[in-house]
Amino acid sequence: MSESATPGPRVPESRTPGTAEPELVELEKEPAEAAKLFGAQLALIRAFTGNLADQGEILGLIGPLELPRLWSRHILNCAIVAPLLRPGVVGDVGSGSGLPGLVLAIARPDVNFVLIEPMERRVAWLNDQVAVLGLKNVTVVRARAEEARLKHPLDQVTARAVSAFGKLIPLTAPLVRSGGELILMKGEGAQREIEAAAKAIRKYGLRDVEVITLGAGVLPEVTRVIRATVD
Repeated sequence: MSESATPGPRVPESRTPGTAEPELVELEKEPAEAAKLFGAQLALIRAFTGNLADQGEILGLIGPLELPRLWSRHILNCAIVAPLLRPGVVGDVGSGSGLPGLVLAIARPDVNFVLIEPMERRVAWLNDQVAVLGLKNVTVVRARAEEARLKHPLDQVTARAVSAFGKLIPLTAPLVRSGGELILMKGEGAQREIEAAAKAIRKYGLRDVEVITLGAGVLPEVTRVIRATVD
């Protein structure tokens, strides 16, 4: 696969008459950490990142200001979670643009992924990327998480920027086998979200609920994950 498909500077397609010309929006230069995190999968993640940069804003998958931080804030932010995954079947709830589902599937070809997404346009994007990138370890399911009918319980479930922890629990915990895990990417308020979700934690039988901080000294911003075991 070619590694020279990195898009050049981009300009918004339209502007209001009489206003100044918009500034060029450039894709963030690939950080050196990408090679360390993806290893032999580097060409694949370059291709996916290029595709997301080219089509993401048009399809409503990423905002217009995300290109200058696409690698550090999104791609690597997701990839740093890969070591927490175990061989088995991992579900990603609300996969959207493929963050973190497709990124993790690229980083961990030894793990099978089920990407759960309700919106038709996003499902089409996910299926297209699976085909274009030749990802054999990914299945895309169009469904709301609470309505998903899977053949078998999942070993782990991930989610990013979907909802507060308390609201995520009833969407994710029922999909996981006993002894499986939730691996939910959160922001600075992760610990407060845990405290606010005490009732849901008890109701759905979660234990060993903790906040894990990843990427310190490696990424510009750390990644926070709420990890919990489902009884």
